[in-house]
Amino acid sequence: QAIVFLNRRGFATFVMCRGCGHAFRCQACAVSLTYHQASDRLQCHYCGHGERVPTACPKCGADKIERKGLGTERVAAALAERFPDARVARLDRDVASGARAEAVLARVARREVDLLVGTQMVTKGHDFPGVTLVGVLCADLALGLPDFRASERTFQLLTQVAGRAGRGSRPGRVLIQTYQPDADAITCAARHDYATFFARECETRAELDYPPLGRVCAVRIDGTDPSRVAAGAARVAELAIAASRAVADVVTVRGPSPAPLARLRGRTRWQVWLRSRDRVALRRVIRSVLQVDAPGATVAVDVDPLSTL
Repeated sequence: QAIVFLNRRGFATFVMCRGCGHAFRCQACAVSLTYHQASDRLQCHYCGHGERVPTACPKCGADKIERKGLGTERVAAALAERFPDARVARLDRDVASGARAEAVLARVARREVDLLVGTQMVTKGHDFPGVTLVGVLCADLALGLPDFRASERTFQLLTQVAGRAGRGSRPGRVLIQTYQPDADAITCAARHDYATFFARECETRAELDYPPLGRVCAVRIDGTDPSRVAAGAARVAELAIAASRAVADVVTVRGPSPAPLARLRGRTRWQVWLRSRDRVALRRVIRSVLQVDAPGATVAVDVDPLSTL
């Protein structure tokens, strides 16, 4: 048996017009819509919005709509075509959750599945003695995210999915496809060398006082009115800078700036980042920020955030 891992669901990760370059995006979220072949619909994976794929571009009228990118649905279809005698199954949130996921896993355990294609759902905690091959597609997808934990998460995922191969009496093999074969997360995961990865990642984070060597606080400002959110973010930054000066500038203030996901479920999102090795000073700045008056916007504080998006 084999497992093929790709951390992108759907058939095509974005749809565009080849005539004018228009890309189909969610109106409520700042993300591209994903095409799902089974339902023949475009879907937002954040707010759940769905719509049909038009036959002509709404911008230029050309009938040159193309489905681009790679998702688990497309990979499963390609494998079924390439290996017609193989029993191919898919495990992601589009086809399985709860009891349905358990049913798919039970089929794998009974050796009723030869090729299992999936997202993170296939990586964690499964013990299938029959799996002797794991393939990873686009292993560096997460490395490009604007998140200081991106390398760590990539290493975790690769280590976890690699551990699904060779758990029985037969040895396993893992194949990793990547455009960044020299990245620490890739090379160290391939060697199961967590000690080297930890040491190098700590060196990188030490340069900017990122956790666990320093402390980071994300101040998130969001609301339905873009102008009020921007004004609230500016006010947060002003208070943070003033409070930082009061503690001898040992707290670094960055922002305000739009969040990487600048719009989510109809709400505009901005961020101000605070960073320091001095916990007491950072706490004082956070207390000042929480006193901000930002009409029409919500201000939330996330210390050592698990996600910067």
